Amino acid sequence: MSENEKPAWMSDPIVSVIPEKKLQFLGQLFAQGHGKSQKEMMTLLMPMMKKAKQEGLTFSPQEMSAAIAAIKKHSSEEELKQIDSILEKSKNGKHTQ
Repeated sequence: MSENEKPAWMSDPIVSVIPEKKLQFLGQLFAQGHGKSQKEMMTLLMPMMKKAKQEGLTFSPQEMSAAIAAIKKHSSEEELKQIDSILEKSKNGKHTQ
């Protein structure tokens, strides 16, 4: 992904402290999830998080908060509703494996 192809949120100063490899992973996750229903997103999320774990990518609560804030800042009203819905569901429905 080149500088010109980066979504605006990835260049936001809020995420400047997050390593590039992590930003690319989040960018891929966000791009693949764009326009998907909440159920489709949850189906996508599980293998992506497993892949991140296999690659040694872990996200601190601060990194996740910064990334979510940057993504929300650069999202449409419809995207914001979807993001909030997914975040709410993940907060209320955490499953143990």
